[in-house]
Amino acid sequence: MTPVHGDDGPAKSTDVVRRPRVKICGLTRPTDVDAAVAAGADAVGFVCDVPIETPRAIDAERAAALVDRTPPFVTTVLVTMATDLDRLEQFAAHVDPDAMQLHGERTDEELASLASSVPVDLLLAVDAAAGDVPAHYDDRADALVVDSATDSGAGGTGETHDWHVTAERVATLSSPVVLAGGLTPENVADAVRIANPFAVDVSTGVEATGGVKDHDAIDDFIEQAKMAAGRTGCP
Repeated sequence: MTPVHGDDGPAKSTDVVRRPRVKICGLTRPTDVDAAVAAGADAVGFVCDVPIETPRAIDAERAAALVDRTPPFVTTVLVTMATDLDRLEQFAAHVDPDAMQLHGERTDEELASLASSVPVDLLLAVDAAAGDVPAHYDDRADALVVDSATDSGAGGTGETHDWHVTAERVATLSSPVVLAGGLTPENVADAVRIANPFAVDVSTGVEATGGVKDHDAIDDFIEQAKMAAGRTGCP
């Protein structure tokens, strides 16, 4: 299994900006997985079982095939809004991802049960505009994905949020923070310099059309995200 987080732990926003991990999410085709891996993605994400209409959703069979296609040392992430514990256990067994990214409301008890029954890392998506919610879930998952969410809790909105607020969370939360929401090749370097997150997560920002990735945009996004490392953060 390729772990979500490394030994260096979450950096603080006052530190020199470190090189963020990069996740390319919403992949639906083998060629897009190959492009993300070739460009240097640290993680790839596959969307399954979400109660919304999205061109990025695929079934478990395709997700399993794409996970199997992904080489070692690239983290595979199953992104879902499923809430039934048995179903999530089945996903983990059948798709065999390295991690599961959970969207939608989750109770502490549900997270604890899932953590004890599913042998993968758990990433929990939290709404960037939800005040103290990220702090409440600190240490209840292996990482927190701070995203611009819809009322249903789904991500993929293509909308940014206040990266300065995320920077404050990076500085205070013990869990690794993954920055998501409206990121593009044009703005990711600024987002990294301001928020100094553990990782960045992009889906719509590198698409040619819904569910189909622009391979040049993937290249540019990863290059810009990693080039921002080592520079001092913005005020």
